Amino acid sequence: MYTTIRNQYETKKYAVYTILGYTMEGNKEILGLWLNETESKHKWMQIFDEIKARGVEDIFFISMDGVSGLEEGSRAVFPDVIVQRCMVHLIRNSVKYIPSKDYKAFTKALKKVYGAPSLKACLSAFESFQQQWAAYPGAIDVWARNFHHVEQLYDYGSAIRKVMYTTNAVESIHSSFRKVTKKGAFPNENALLKVLFLRVKELETKWEGGHIQNWAMVMNQLLLQDELKDRVLKYLE
Repeated sequence: MYTTIRNQYETKKYAVYTILGYTMEGNKEILGLWLNETESKHKWMQIFDEIKARGVEDIFFISMDGVSGLEEGSRAVFPDVIVQRCMVHLIRNSVKYIPSKDYKAFTKALKKVYGAPSLKACLSAFESFQQQWAAYPGAIDVWARNFHHVEQLYDYGSAIRKVMYTTNAVESIHSSFRKVTKKGAFPNENALLKVLFLRVKELETKWEGGHIQNWAMVMNQLLLQDELKDRVLKYLE
């Protein structure tokens, strides 16, 4: 999320990075907020180093919107993490190449790809999609370049897929943040962070006692994954 900070006589756009975690119990937890003027691999490495130093021992999955350096930065600190591109962001990137009159039909065809019940059905739907929308190569290219992220979803059960395929949960937090930052520029970083911290406390109170929908199925499906089972059991004991 971007917001404005006023330094003396000039205003600058700052990126606010938010990392939302899901605990083994299925609870939401905001792991931190960071401000920066640029996005880079080194900045993300510092962020994940900090998270590890504060006690996060393992991260199974990261769902992200394609920000620069996040994948490399996270893997440098948590080498076994599975990084997943958000399908909603890929849709947004691809509809830039589609006339508005075709948006509805285009997104409907795409849903058959990433929402298919199996990898075989997904590959078949993608083939049909490429033929149907061949007139818009820019849109198809977005999906062709990132198709390994679609295929990767089918390595996991449907309950896990539903959690990892989108960053909408973070988008919802940013929407809540915008309500308290939209009035104008902040005089400094601390002023901005104080306002966001108070909003985080409100959100955490709202989440208390709640769990991610269908979390029991997520845990069952995680335990069926050979490469994840031991890592999961370590934190359940």
